[in-house]
Amino acid sequence: MNPVEIHQGDSPVVLGLPHTGTFVPDDILADLNARGRGLDDTDWHVHTLYDGVLAGASSVRATFHRYVVDANRDPSGVSLYPGQNTTGLVPLTDFDGHDIWTIPPTQAAIEARRKSYHALYHAALQAELERVHDIHGIAILYDCHSIRSGIPFLFDGVLPDFNIGTNMGATCAPEIEAATQDICAKATEYTSTTNGRFKGGWTTRHYGRPAEGFHAIQMELAQSTYLNAEVAPWDYDTGKSERLRVHLKTILTKLATLAPTLKGTS
Repeated sequence: MNPVEIHQGDSPVVLGLPHTGTFVPDDILADLNARGRGLDDTDWHVHTLYDGVLAGASSVRATFHRYVVDANRDPSGVSLYPGQNTTGLVPLTDFDGHDIWTIPPTQAAIEARRKSYHALYHAALQAELERVHDIHGIAILYDCHSIRSGIPFLFDGVLPDFNIGTNMGATCAPEIEAATQDICAKATEYTSTTNGRFKGGWTTRHYGRPAEGFHAIQMELAQSTYLNAEVAPWDYDTGKSERLRVHLKTILTKLATLAPTLKGTS
C-alpha cells in the first residue's frame, strides 16, 4: 500500500490528514497486543468528513496508522507537551495509558519506520505546500484531526467540540486564527476553544511560517460531533456529520477567501 495519498487541487488551502490511516504491516501487527490491534486512537473517518467540503482543496493523507509511526510527532522524538501525558513518535501506550505492544519496537525499528513512513508523508506534504505557494504566493495548511471527547489520561473533563491550535498564534496570520474562532463561536450548538489542551502538533508548528507565506492551523474535533458513539465500531453518523460539515465548509471557504489578502504580510 502507498503510505501517502495525494490529491492536488487549485485552492490555496491544503488539508493535512496524518491520523486517518489504518494500515499496519503484518510484521508490525504481529507485535501489537489485543488492545493495540483495536487501533482505537485513529482519527476515525476524518477524511470522509472533509471530503468535498472545499472545492479545489489539496489533501495529503497518511494511509498508515499512528501506531506504526505518528506522522504528527517530532521526528527527533521530542515531546510536544513537556510535562503532560502524551504519546510519542511510535506510541508505547494508547490514549488511556495502556500498553499496546506485546513486543515493543526497538530504536532501530523506530528509525526504520520514520524513514519508510513519516519521512515520506512529510516529503509529500512539503512538496504540496510548495506547489500551492508557487501558484498563489501563499499556502494555508489546515491540519485535520479528531479525538474522543473524554480521555482522563490526556485531559480533564470533556473536550470542547472545536479545538483550534496555532501554537499561541505563532503558526498563522492573526486573521486566520480570528476568522476560524469567529465561525466556531457562531456555531452555537457547538463549543470551542483556541490553544487549549491542543495547541497544534508537530505538523502545524513545523510548517507554520507566516513570514514566508506558509500558514498552518490545526483543528481537533471531538469525535462526538460526527460519530454515532466514541467506541468501536466507530460508526460514522451521517446526520451529525452533515450538520458539522456546514461549519467546516464555512471555515475552509473563509480561509481560501482570506488567502489573497494575506500575501506579502507577516
